[in-house]
Amino acid sequence: MMSPFHRYLAEEVALDHVEGLIPRREALRRLALLGLGLPAATALLAACGAPEESATTTAAPTGSAATPATTASTAAPSPTGSPAGPSPLPTEAITFAGPEGSTLRGAWAEAAEPKGAVLVIHENRGLNDHTRSVAGRLAAAGYSALALDLLSRDGGTEAFPDTAQATAKLGEIQPQQFVADMKAALGEIANRAEEAKLGMIGFCFGGGMTWLLLASDEPRLAAAAPFYGPLPDAADFTGTRAAVLGVYAEQDDRVNATRDAARAALEKAGLTHEIATFAGAGHAFFNDTGQRYNPQAASEAWEKVTAWFATHLA
Repeated sequence: MMSPFHRYLAEEVALDHVEGLIPRREALRRLALLGLGLPAATALLAACGAPEESATTTAAPTGSAATPATTASTAAPSPTGSPAGPSPLPTEAITFAGPEGSTLRGAWAEAAEPKGAVLVIHENRGLNDHTRSVAGRLAAAGYSALALDLLSRDGGTEAFPDTAQATAKLGEIQPQQFVADMKAALGEIANRAEEAKLGMIGFCFGGGMTWLLLASDEPRLAAAAPFYGPLPDAADFTGTRAAVLGVYAEQDDRVNATRDAARAALEKAGLTHEIATFAGAGHAFFNDTGQRYNPQAASEAWEKVTAWFATHLA
């Protein structure tokens, strides 16, 4: 049986196909890497609203590596708009000690006069230039930031030139490993930004990771902003004191299905919180390198998040 996060990753692939971002053959290839056989993959595509397979469609290859042509065709799209927020400060590639003798990797951006410090969690393709840019923009706004690579224990994101394989590897990792690595990253931030209040932000898969850490008895967080991420089953936030800004997109029905549950769990835990849903925007609207980028919603979300951090971290 697929774990909730594993299923979320598979549904991401299916919806990318339904919305015309990738062809059916590529969707089947990515689902195969996630461990779905052809019948299960076909059923998932149909359940997510994909049209029936045409007579000319062929099965996806199931090899462990993409051909050079496939790798090129699945690379991140060209930037589609100006990023929200200020021009980013540069980031520094760092390594630091993780759990069980592991070495964790990330990108560190230090603010000139930190008002707080923030852990940044990437989308389902691993740590890339877009996520590094978010860390750099936070630093430019006054918040030192560490963008963690959750593929660190497997050689880092750069060990997966095919981004679909990076996604598949993330689907194999157990949630408790993610939690342990994120807690270690918070410790690294605390060492680098002494006395700063700690915040967290994550996008898509990273938004789910943010909800996961909030539900994992982490008392050090003072603020968090999960962007359109899946809520863990039976989420219990009584172990955190964070002020939570939940960011959603009006046209993101799949993730929005857990929005009311997130609100209820936040209320039950007695946390300061706000649920913000951005009109006219779809899933992944903040990613300026993706085809779903919505400049207006991204700009509004940036202003809201930085105001939230100013209130709860500064």
